[in-house]
Amino acid sequence: MLKEKNNTIVSPDDVRQAAENIKGSVSRTPMTLSRTLSEITGTECYLKFEIFQFTAAYKERGALNRLLAIKDDTNGIIAMSAGNHAQGVSYHASRLGIPATIIMPEGTPFNKVKRTEELGAEVVLTGTTLEESTAAALNLAEEKSLTFVHPFDDPLVIAGQGTVGLEMLEDVPDLDTLIVPIGGGGLISGISTIAKDMKPNIEIIGVQTEAFPSMKEAMDGTNLQGNNITVAEGIAVKTPGAKTQEIVKELVDDILIVSERRIESALVLMMEVEKVVIEGAAAISLAALMEYPDRFKGKKVGIVLTGGNIDSRLLASAIMRGMARDGRLSRLRISMVDVPGSLAKVTEIVAKIGNNVIEMRHQREFGALSLKQTEMELVVESKDDAHANKLLNALEAEGFTVSFAQTV
Repeated sequence: MLKEKNNTIVSPDDVRQAAENIKGSVSRTPMTLSRTLSEITGTECYLKFEIFQFTAAYKERGALNRLLAIKDDTNGIIAMSAGNHAQGVSYHASRLGIPATIIMPEGTPFNKVKRTEELGAEVVLTGTTLEESTAAALNLAEEKSLTFVHPFDDPLVIAGQGTVGLEMLEDVPDLDTLIVPIGGGGLISGISTIAKDMKPNIEIIGVQTEAFPSMKEAMDGTNLQGNNITVAEGIAVKTPGAKTQEIVKELVDDILIVSERRIESALVLMMEVEKVVIEGAAAISLAALMEYPDRFKGKKVGIVLTGGNIDSRLLASAIMRGMARDGRLSRLRISMVDVPGSLAKVTEIVAKIGNNVIEMRHQREFGALSLKQTEMELVVESKDDAHANKLLNALEAEGFTVSFAQTV
C-alpha cells in the first residue's frame, strides 16, 4: 500500500470511484486492435483512442474528478497547463458553472490558447516553462483565494486519469503490457494503480522523450541532459510530481527514452495507418515500440493515444519531414555544363522516371562551380527510396553530377 503521511495517495478503489463520478460526462473511448501496426511492430497492438474525448485528450478525466470535489462557495479555480489540462478544466468548469482561470506558458500553440478561451476560461500567458507558469498560478491562487487544480500531482486527478487503464483492461483483460507516456506522471500513476490491482503481473512501461527525461532521471538518479526542445509539448515537464514519483517508483516496471526523430515518425505513421491526427505526446508510445522492437516483440500491448491537439504548422512540418525520411521527398543537387538544353534534359529524365517536381532552383551567380557550369536544386516526390535512387542513377547516366542533399 502506498502511503503519504499515513494516508493512501491513490487506491484502486479511488480509481473505480472516479469512474463512477465521471460516468456520462466523459466518453468511454474505443479500444481497438490495429492489425497494421501489429504487423509493423511485431506485437498485438491495441489502441486506446482518448483523442475522441470532447477536448481531444484524456485530461478531461482527472480534471472533472477534481472539479466535482470543489465546494459550492468557491471563488473559482485556477490551473496551469500547456494545453490539454487547460481545455479539460475549462470545459468542465464551464459546464459546472465554476469560474476558471488558466495560466499557460508563453509560446503555447495558438490553437490550444484559442480553444481554451472558447471553452470558457480566462487565459493568462506567463512564464517560459511549466514550472514558471505553475509558480505564477500558485501566487494568483493565494492572492485571489482560488482553488488550484494541479495537472498531475493531485490524488483526485491521478484517480481520474487512472480510469483510462480501468477501461483498457475491462475491454482487453489479457493485455501483457501497457506503454504509457510520462510528463508529470499523473496518467501512468493512475493507470498503474488500477492495472496492477486488476492484473498484478501486467508490465507497465513509461516512455519519455530524450528532450525531457525528468521522471527517468528521478527514478535512476541520473542526469540525461535533455535539451528541452520537443514536439511532444504535452509531456514537456522538467520536474515530475512528488506524489507521482512515489507511485511510479513502486508500480512502474521500466521507463524508456525515445528520440525526437522517432516521435515524429510515429506521429506520421499513426496518421497514415489509422487515419487519425495525434499530437507528439500521443505518438510516444508507438515511438517506443518502433525504437525498442525486441523489447515488445510477441507481446499483447496496449497504448494510449493521449491527445490530438497538435498545431497545424507543426503537423504539416512533421508530414513533410516524414516524407523526406522515407525517401518520398528528396532534394537533389545537380551540376551541369551551362549550355542550352541542359535544363530541358533534366526535366525530361524526371518525367521519364515518373517522379514529380515540387520545387526547382537554378542558379549561376552564387554557385561555387566553374563559370561554364551551373547548379540546380530539385525537390522531387517519389514513391520511395528506390524510386528516388532510380532518378539519381538516370541523371548520372546522362553525364550529370548529382547528390542528395542531407535529409532530417
